[in-house]
Amino acid sequence: MTAGAPRFNLARMTQPAILFVCLGNICRSPLAEAAMRAEAESTGLAIRIDSAGTGDWHIGNPPDQRAQAEAHRRGIDISGYRARQAVPTDFHTFTHIVAMDRQNLADLHAIAPPDPVANLSLLLDHVPGLEGQSVADPYFGGEEGFAETWEQVHRAAQALVQMLTNTR
Repeated sequence: MTAGAPRFNLARMTQPAILFVCLGNICRSPLAEAAMRAEAESTGLAIRIDSAGTGDWHIGNPPDQRAQAEAHRRGIDISGYRARQAVPTDFHTFTHIVAMDRQNLADLHAIAPPDPVANLSLLLDHVPGLEGQSVADPYFGGEEGFAETWEQVHRAAQALVQMLTNTR
């Protein structure tokens, strides 16, 4: 779903629950999880938040050191986060599953059960003017890439909190 901001059906669950998904769950999705936790906390929004990857090679590992450093610069400690892989049952335990890029979105559609509760979307579909775009993948770059990724996920977290607050 990339044509405009997605509409979420919260009727099936009383509390929203968001799963952020990237490839390995060590860069973009942990930063999105951290940004969303910080935004939700600052507004008092009751929400369950987690992150996962579509790949399995980082399961159990902490976020990339550069992601941890970027979060730390924002006053957030993500050193206790551990990578996990998205699984079909996630589509029944989350109201929203939000992918960092189109390939992650396609991979999620491939594992989705026939009767999902979760609504799927791209993260930047929630930011006016950035619909259809991917969150920058900083893995193969330097620290500046992690700062860019933080700015994107932070803007999206603000937009998501505003949307969820307005729908309650």
